[in-house]
Amino acid sequence: MAVGSAKRLLPEYVRHSIDAASVKVALTGVASGAGSWALRRGHVTKTFMPLLQFLETGASAADAAITDGLTEYDAPAVQAVWAKALERRTSDPEGAVTSACTLLEEVCKHIIEDSGRVWEAKWNIPKLYSEAAQELNLAPNQHQGDVFQTILGSSQSIVQSIGSLRNKGSDAHAGGRNRVRFKPRHAALTVNLAGAMALFLIETWQARSEGD
Repeated sequence: MAVGSAKRLLPEYVRHSIDAASVKVALTGVASGAGSWALRRGHVTKTFMPLLQFLETGASAADAAITDGLTEYDAPAVQAVWAKALERRTSDPEGAVTSACTLLEEVCKHIIEDSGRVWEAKWNIPKLYSEAAQELNLAPNQHQGDVFQTILGSSQSIVQSIGSLRNKGSDAHAGGRNRVRFKPRHAALTVNLAGAMALFLIETWQARSEGD
Protein backbone atom coordinates (compact mmCIF):
# COMPACT_ATOMS: atom_id res chain seq x y z
CA MET A 1 0.00 0.00 0.00
CA ALA A 2 2.95 2.35 0.62
CA VAL A 3 4.37 1.77 -2.89
CA GLY A 4 2.41 3.76 -5.45
CA SER A 5 3.15 1.47 -8.41
CA ALA A 6 1.92 -1.56 -6.45
CA LYS A 7 -0.97 0.15 -4.71
CA ARG A 8 -2.51 1.16 -8.04
CA LEU A 9 -2.74 -2.51 -9.03
CA LEU A 10 -4.35 -3.72 -5.81
CA PRO A 11 -8.06 -4.58 -5.97
CA GLU A 12 -10.36 -1.76 -4.90
CA TYR A 13 -11.73 -3.81 -2.00
CA VAL A 14 -8.21 -3.85 -0.56
CA ARG A 15 -7.38 -0.20 -1.21
CA HIS A 16 -10.67 1.15 0.09
CA SER A 17 -11.52 -1.23 2.93
CA ILE A 18 -10.64 -0.17 6.46
CA ASP A 19 -11.09 -3.54 8.18
CA ALA A 20 -12.01 -7.18 7.64
CA ALA A 21 -15.72 -6.44 7.91
CA SER A 22 -15.62 -3.98 5.00
CA VAL A 23 -13.70 -6.51 2.89
CA LYS A 24 -16.40 -9.08 3.64
CA VAL A 25 -19.12 -6.64 2.58
CA ALA A 26 -17.30 -5.92 -0.69
CA LEU A 27 -16.88 -9.61 -1.50
CA THR A 28 -20.45 -10.44 -0.54
CA GLY A 29 -21.47 -7.98 -3.23
CA VAL A 30 -19.70 -10.18 -5.79
CA ALA A 31 -21.80 -13.24 -4.97
CA SER A 32 -23.99 -14.55 -2.16
CA GLY A 33 -26.00 -17.66 -1.46
CA ALA A 34 -25.25 -21.26 -2.40
CA GLY A 35 -21.93 -21.69 -4.18
CA SER A 36 -20.90 -18.09 -3.58
CA TRP A 37 -17.63 -18.97 -1.85
CA ALA A 38 -16.22 -20.44 -5.04
CA LEU A 39 -17.26 -17.37 -7.01
CA ARG A 40 -15.71 -15.03 -4.47
CA ARG A 41 -12.46 -17.02 -4.40
CA GLY A 42 -12.34 -16.81 -8.17
CA HIS A 43 -12.93 -13.06 -8.01
CA VAL A 44 -10.09 -12.60 -5.51
CA THR A 45 -7.70 -14.61 -7.68
CA LYS A 46 -8.62 -12.66 -10.79
CA THR A 47 -8.36 -9.24 -9.18
CA PHE A 48 -4.94 -9.95 -7.67
CA MET A 49 -3.43 -11.18 -10.97
CA PRO A 50 -2.42 -7.69 -12.24
CA LEU A 51 -0.33 -7.07 -9.12
CA LEU A 52 1.18 -10.56 -9.12
CA GLN A 53 2.12 -10.35 -12.81
CA PHE A 54 3.58 -6.89 -12.27
CA LEU A 55 5.77 -8.13 -9.42
CA GLU A 56 6.77 -11.36 -11.17
CA THR A 57 7.94 -9.57 -14.31
CA GLY A 58 9.95 -7.10 -12.25
CA ALA A 59 8.72 -3.61 -11.51
CA SER A 60 11.28 -1.28 -13.07
CA ALA A 61 12.27 2.15 -11.77
CA ALA A 62 10.70 3.68 -14.87
CA ASP A 63 7.39 1.94 -14.14
CA ALA A 64 7.39 3.30 -10.61
CA ALA A 65 8.31 6.84 -11.66
CA ILE A 66 5.60 6.98 -14.32
CA THR A 67 3.03 5.38 -12.02
CA ASP A 68 3.75 7.86 -9.24
CA GLY A 69 3.56 10.78 -11.67
CA LEU A 70 0.27 9.66 -13.16
CA THR A 71 -1.15 9.01 -9.69
CA GLU A 72 -0.61 12.67 -8.76
CA TYR A 73 -2.84 13.70 -11.68
CA ASP A 74 -6.51 13.69 -10.68
CA ALA A 75 -7.75 11.41 -13.46
CA PRO A 76 -8.77 7.86 -12.41
CA ALA A 77 -9.33 6.84 -16.04
CA VAL A 78 -5.71 7.66 -16.88
CA GLN A 79 -4.39 5.69 -13.90
CA ALA A 80 -6.63 2.71 -14.69
CA VAL A 81 -5.54 2.40 -18.31
CA TRP A 82 -1.87 2.73 -17.32
CA ALA A 83 -2.29 -0.13 -14.83
CA LYS A 84 -3.93 -2.18 -17.56
CA ALA A 85 -1.07 -1.48 -19.96
CA LEU A 86 1.49 -2.59 -17.38
CA GLU A 87 -0.28 -5.82 -16.52
CA ARG A 88 -0.71 -6.80 -20.18
CA ARG A 89 2.86 -6.31 -21.38
CA THR A 90 3.90 -9.93 -20.96
CA SER A 91 0.64 -11.87 -20.96
CA ASP A 92 -1.22 -9.95 -23.68
CA PRO A 93 1.13 -7.86 -25.90
CA GLU A 94 -1.62 -6.88 -28.33
CA GLY A 95 -3.84 -5.69 -25.50
CA ALA A 96 -0.91 -3.79 -24.01
CA VAL A 97 -0.43 -1.84 -27.25
CA THR A 98 -4.13 -0.99 -27.27
CA SER A 99 -3.90 0.24 -23.67
CA ALA A 100 -0.80 2.30 -24.49
CA CYS A 101 -2.72 4.10 -27.24
CA THR A 102 -5.72 4.59 -24.99
CA LEU A 103 -3.45 6.08 -22.32
CA LEU A 104 -2.25 8.79 -24.71
CA GLU A 105 -5.80 9.46 -25.87
CA GLU A 106 -7.04 9.83 -22.30
CA VAL A 107 -4.24 12.18 -21.28
CA CYS A 108 -4.67 14.39 -24.34
CA LYS A 109 -8.43 14.54 -23.87
CA HIS A 110 -8.08 15.43 -20.19
CA ILE A 111 -5.63 18.22 -20.97
CA ILE A 112 -7.87 19.61 -23.71
CA GLU A 113 -10.85 19.53 -21.33
CA ASP A 114 -8.86 21.05 -18.47
CA SER A 115 -7.88 23.86 -20.84
CA GLY A 116 -11.56 24.69 -21.26
CA ARG A 117 -11.78 23.35 -24.78
CA VAL A 118 -13.75 20.52 -26.38
CA TRP A 119 -12.30 17.60 -28.33
CA GLU A 120 -14.18 15.92 -31.17
CA ALA A 121 -15.01 12.22 -31.29
CA LYS A 122 -13.55 11.91 -34.80
CA TRP A 123 -10.08 13.05 -33.68
CA ASN A 124 -7.43 10.31 -33.83
CA ILE A 125 -4.31 10.13 -31.66
CA PRO A 126 -2.14 12.44 -33.84
CA LYS A 127 -4.89 15.08 -33.86
CA LEU A 128 -5.51 14.80 -30.12
CA TYR A 129 -1.80 15.09 -29.40
CA SER A 130 -1.45 18.03 -31.77
CA GLU A 131 -4.23 19.93 -30.01
CA ALA A 132 -2.87 19.16 -26.54
CA ALA A 133 0.68 20.05 -27.60
CA GLN A 134 -0.45 23.39 -29.00
CA GLU A 135 -2.17 24.16 -25.71
CA LEU A 136 1.02 23.30 -23.78
CA ASN A 137 3.39 25.12 -26.17
CA LEU A 138 4.95 21.78 -27.10
CA ALA A 139 4.25 21.82 -30.83
CA PRO A 140 7.42 21.86 -32.99
CA ASN A 141 6.14 24.88 -34.93
CA GLN A 142 6.06 26.88 -31.69
CA HIS A 143 9.86 26.64 -31.41
CA GLN A 144 12.55 27.52 -33.91
CA GLY A 145 16.16 26.59 -34.52
CA ASP A 146 16.98 24.67 -31.37
CA VAL A 147 17.44 21.13 -30.11
CA PHE A 148 14.15 21.33 -28.24
CA GLN A 149 12.30 21.72 -31.54
CA THR A 150 13.91 18.49 -32.76
CA ILE A 151 12.96 16.66 -29.58
CA LEU A 152 9.37 17.86 -29.80
CA GLY A 153 9.20 16.79 -33.43
CA SER A 154 10.47 13.34 -32.49
CA SER A 155 7.92 13.15 -29.66
CA GLN A 156 5.16 13.91 -32.14
CA SER A 157 6.45 11.15 -34.42
CA ILE A 158 6.48 8.69 -31.52
CA VAL A 159 2.83 9.39 -30.74
CA GLN A 160 1.88 8.98 -34.40
CA SER A 161 3.80 5.71 -34.61
CA ILE A 162 2.10 4.31 -31.50
CA GLY A 163 -1.25 5.10 -33.10
CA SER A 164 -0.14 3.28 -36.25
CA LEU A 165 0.88 0.24 -34.21
CA ARG A 166 -2.62 -0.07 -32.81
CA ASN A 167 -4.02 -0.08 -36.35
CA LYS A 168 -1.54 -2.71 -37.51
CA GLY A 169 -1.53 -5.30 -34.77
CA SER A 170 -3.31 -4.49 -31.53
CA ASP A 171 -6.56 -6.09 -30.42
CA ALA A 172 -8.47 -2.88 -31.17
CA HIS A 173 -8.95 -3.76 -34.84
CA ALA A 174 -9.25 -6.92 -36.95
CA GLY A 175 -5.96 -7.46 -38.76
CA GLY A 176 -6.71 -10.20 -41.25
CA ARG A 177 -4.01 -12.60 -42.49
CA ASN A 178 -1.31 -9.92 -42.47
CA ARG A 179 -1.86 -8.91 -38.87
CA VAL A 180 1.36 -8.01 -37.05
CA ARG A 181 2.05 -10.27 -34.06
CA PHE A 182 3.58 -8.35 -31.19
CA LYS A 183 6.10 -9.88 -28.82
CA PRO A 184 6.32 -8.88 -25.14
CA ARG A 185 9.39 -6.76 -25.92
CA HIS A 186 7.42 -4.82 -28.55
CA ALA A 187 4.63 -4.25 -26.05
CA ALA A 188 7.09 -3.18 -23.34
CA LEU A 189 8.69 -0.60 -25.65
CA THR A 190 5.31 0.77 -26.72
CA VAL A 191 3.96 0.95 -23.18
CA ASN A 192 7.12 2.58 -21.83
CA LEU A 193 7.16 5.19 -24.60
CA ALA A 194 3.47 5.95 -24.13
CA GLY A 195 3.94 6.21 -20.37
CA ALA A 196 6.88 8.58 -20.73
CA MET A 197 4.97 10.79 -23.17
CA ALA A 198 1.86 10.79 -20.97
CA LEU A 199 3.90 11.78 -17.92
CA PHE A 200 5.67 14.56 -19.85
CA LEU A 201 2.34 16.01 -20.97
CA ILE A 202 0.90 15.86 -17.46
CA GLU A 203 3.98 17.39 -15.82
CA THR A 204 3.98 20.17 -18.42
CA TRP A 205 0.31 20.85 -17.74
CA GLN A 206 0.92 20.93 -13.98
CA ALA A 207 3.90 23.26 -14.38
CA ARG A 208 1.84 25.56 -16.59
CA SER A 209 -0.99 25.58 -14.05
CA GLU A 210 1.50 26.58 -11.36
CA GLY A 211 2.90 29.36 -13.53
CA ASP A 212 6.26 27.62 -14.04
